[in-house]
Amino acid sequence: MVSTFLSSPSVDVSQIRLEIRSLQAQLVTWRRQLHQRPELGFREQLTAEFITQKLQEWQIPHETGIAKTGIVATIAGNRPGRVLAIRADMDALPIQEQNDVPYKSQHDGLMHACGHDGHVTIALGTAYYLSQHRDFSGTVKIIFQPAEEGPGGAKPMIEAGVLKNPDVDAIVGLHIWNNLPLGMVGVRTGALMAAVETFDFTIVGKGGHGAIPQQTIDSVLVGAQIVNALQTIVARNVDPIDSAVVTVGEFHSGTACNVIAASARLRGTVRYFNPKYAGYFAQRIEQIVAGICQAHGATYEFNYDVLYPPVINDGAIADLVRSIAETVIESPLGVVPDCQTMGGEDMAFFLQEVPGCYFFLGSANSEKGLDFPHHHPRFDFDETVLGMGVEFFVRIVETFR
Repeated sequence: MVSTFLSSPSVDVSQIRLEIRSLQAQLVTWRRQLHQRPELGFREQLTAEFITQKLQEWQIPHETGIAKTGIVATIAGNRPGRVLAIRADMDALPIQEQNDVPYKSQHDGLMHACGHDGHVTIALGTAYYLSQHRDFSGTVKIIFQPAEEGPGGAKPMIEAGVLKNPDVDAIVGLHIWNNLPLGMVGVRTGALMAAVETFDFTIVGKGGHGAIPQQTIDSVLVGAQIVNALQTIVARNVDPIDSAVVTVGEFHSGTACNVIAASARLRGTVRYFNPKYAGYFAQRIEQIVAGICQAHGATYEFNYDVLYPPVINDGAIADLVRSIAETVIESPLGVVPDCQTMGGEDMAFFLQEVPGCYFFLGSANSEKGLDFPHHHPRFDFDETVLGMGVEFFVRIVETFR
């Protein structure tokens, strides 16, 4: 399904939609300017300057330099009410862009390959609209967050007090999503995205000649058995009703075909939705590594990092977003009620502090070739989604009580 938003002249559009339609060309310009100047996490100086310039131009109160490059803008409505936060991430990825477009990245080896340039644009468009139309209740805090791709900017922003003064009652955020066609929305109560944890261990064996294995402790053999055994955690230790992933993404060992390697380094990631598994995988993975190493006479060095918890949506806020989605999309068929991904997001930290909802807004258009996946060097999206995103946030603000 392709949304009728900004596309069908037969639709009796509201005044909100008409005004946002008039912003569409400007939204595209902003997004392309941001796309040309991608920056890695906590280094988003040019992006922060761009945002700050706009907020100053619109005379929107804001604070800068939060968690290095983060910004928080505050917009008060004309009526008293609760405080709603809107979050947008700003950082790019270390990817060389392969798109042949006029707005291609000008920073070698860096690219907005996940849509964060679109997130910033949508948040800016929302800020501008609300600053010009203050007939809403309460206060809106727009959080421009650095470093979502790593090492994570949400937690240091929270520690710096972005959810305080005034205290935030609820928070929403969206992710432009090329896994859904343009205009389709993915929203659900409960877990939307997975916890992200990583492991890194080195097997220490005993090297030697490939033709005389009895004199060695083969770290490659030990590592191979560990890789196989790790898959039993999900298959035999995790409740089949739950979902989880244990992936070994790196296996480095050896220097020659006839040399048994003395050591091997393996790295991987763990993903799960159910918070009850917090702490479990670290313990179970090390048990397996220790047991197999002991069986072969090898030793090991083990490191485990917990990055992001699961993204858990509040039921009431998710219902509000879903109701807005059905209005904006103009068809309940445009809403995917049980959309989930094993991808992770540090929006999870905000949702641990206050009730809220993170949702996906479809941005793919296969007819235009705009359907490459996130983190791909040819990722791009249908820019119609920018105006859609602004309307989503504006309608959420006007509905939130």
